[in-house]
Amino acid sequence: MEAFEILLQTSFWVAAIRIASPLIFATMGELICERAGVLNLGIEGIMVAGAFAGWVTVYGGGDLWTGVVVAALVGAAFGLLHATLTVPLGLSQHVVGIGITLFATSLTYFTYRLVLPQVSSPPKIEPFTPLPIPSLSEIPLVGQALFAQTPLTYLAYAVVAVTAWVLYRTPLGLAVRAAGENPSAVEAQGISVAAIRIGAVMVGSALMAIGGAFLTMSAFNSFFFEMVNGRGWIAIALVVFGSWRPGKALLGAVLFAAFDAFQIRLQQISGGIVPYQVFLMMPYILSIAALILVARRATYPKALMVPYQKGER
Repeated sequence: MEAFEILLQTSFWVAAIRIASPLIFATMGELICERAGVLNLGIEGIMVAGAFAGWVTVYGGGDLWTGVVVAALVGAAFGLLHATLTVPLGLSQHVVGIGITLFATSLTYFTYRLVLPQVSSPPKIEPFTPLPIPSLSEIPLVGQALFAQTPLTYLAYAVVAVTAWVLYRTPLGLAVRAAGENPSAVEAQGISVAAIRIGAVMVGSALMAIGGAFLTMSAFNSFFFEMVNGRGWIAIALVVFGSWRPGKALLGAVLFAAFDAFQIRLQQISGGIVPYQVFLMMPYILSIAALILVARRATYPKALMVPYQKGER
């Protein structure tokens, strides 16, 4: 009964939305890449680089929004590298993605030691603070959870809405979806498949980096290398869970975050009777189960991971 009462606590849902926010950015970024036909396994490293870029910008004297922009630019740069190797050159998206993750993480570590050679514990910055929306934040239970968050969480909401609108209501979105389904049809319309895919990967990677920056500039106030902690790989799974649709992917991110917030509270009420590792596994086990149930009916982009050269049929 006590475990059930957790679900009725406002603080639980506030934590769930906060945990979901970086996943939303990363998942939307990966979804855009895959909709265009490119699997971006560099997501984990790009999130680490974005987390550091945003944090070090603020630490160096920049304001918080400048840190977000710098993180996005760093993510877009790694996205350009990934897209250049996989789209016009046609290299393996799996190999390049893993390489980007290793390169981005290593470069971040090197830069961190270069900027802060003598620091044993990461310095702190002043992060984004919650910005309650008048009236809406006073709605029972969901008000504080949805409308008393930091500005980056509100930006995450906007990203989902804009992504859905662009993909399903604009010619650009149609071109992106066609590049992932039938690239020869895109070329037949006189549109460059390579340009669409490269642009999608750059935009998607920028969002991934903002997801990383959320961790250092909104969830926490410092940078450490373990903070991304597999969120990039979870985002890839959430794209499949959401059947490559922004709305369903958003629900998947909130569901995983709720599992994570729930296990933290279960640890507190268990009294140490159950090993804490069991609770840590719970969100991943439940997410895998949900993924198995949904993925069997998911329809993936037909040209996903399929290289395309101009003139091919």
